[in-house]
Amino acid sequence: MKDVYIKGVGMSRFGKREESLVEIMAEAATRAIEDSGRKHFDAVYVGAMNPEDFVGESNISSAVVDYLGLVPVPTTRVETASSSGAAAFDEAIYAVASGYFDSILVIAGEKMSMVSTSVATKILSEVIDHEERRYGLTMPALAALVTRAYMNRYKLKHKDLALVSVKNHLNALKNPYAHFHKEITVEDVLNSKVVADPLRLYDCSPLSDGAASIVLTSEKTKIKVRGLGHGSDYVALSSRKSITSLKSTTVAAEKAFKVAGLMPQHISFAEIHDAFTPFEIIGSEDIGFFPPGKGWIPLVEGRTGIDGDFPINPSGGLKARGHPVGASGLAQLVEAVWQLRGEAGERQIKREPRYALTQSVGGLASNNVVIILERVSL
Repeated sequence: MKDVYIKGVGMSRFGKREESLVEIMAEAATRAIEDSGRKHFDAVYVGAMNPEDFVGESNISSAVVDYLGLVPVPTTRVETASSSGAAAFDEAIYAVASGYFDSILVIAGEKMSMVSTSVATKILSEVIDHEERRYGLTMPALAALVTRAYMNRYKLKHKDLALVSVKNHLNALKNPYAHFHKEITVEDVLNSKVVADPLRLYDCSPLSDGAASIVLTSEKTKIKVRGLGHGSDYVALSSRKSITSLKSTTVAAEKAFKVAGLMPQHISFAEIHDAFTPFEIIGSEDIGFFPPGKGWIPLVEGRTGIDGDFPINPSGGLKARGHPVGASGLAQLVEAVWQLRGEAGERQIKREPRYALTQSVGGLASNNVVIILERVSL
């Protein structure tokens, strides 16, 4: 098996965009292509969750390759709900590592602003169990059940949970690609509209448009793919043994660390899927950074901020950078590369990083991906 490296990265601005989904994805891809210095690719892998319902477009991978002028390069779409971007990257890794392909352009994106909030909620809820959906449960409602169970079990107060949103909005202020550039307070979070008790508006990620892109290659570069892991869980929340821990994350993280030959304490910083604020805390525990029920304590202590000893979501996370569902997993990896290269600008973490970890959640954690990147010497 060959080692796999990252040659180039690119991202579009997240938020409400007037351009089409294909144009936004091409924007990110063009930046990654320019960053890589490559003109030719053996394949193009595309991650997208549901362009059929969000924008009325199918066959999206062919449309993007056509728009970019890359025909007749083979192209494949990968879909694992909201972890589609990370899953496309995951599949591309295997293709390069096998030696069958030498270079792959990975693109992921989603355009969600064309539909109303109620329609978007319906589309997003289609990834959860049909029986739970039949009884009126939505993605925010299920996330609220997880949140309440965690708060009750581990005595987490909402004022402490609110610090996830406060931190990530502060980080996003320094990210020119972020959906939100607005500093908020704990009081803002606590006084925002109830979405699904105990979750409030500022506990939930926005509906965003955006795309990200990465060029993978067997050619040695400064950024190496060190570890990867992929896990699943029952779709129905009611079928799981625990709802305060995400088994798909623990399985994926264990695999990623085993492949990398590393432990959680080796990681310099992490981008963790925070579509809902408690998921940042739960994810940090399931990966092994903190003990169960203790992930919120470093947050309160300020340790997970950009200037802390273990930064989480320096990009602003899904909460503030934005969450175009198909793109988010790949956007995490783009941010990780920028941080490892020392190219993150004002949000560059304090200590020089060597290892970065990303965790992307598909659906309500039924299909999760964990990736570990390393900065190496040339």
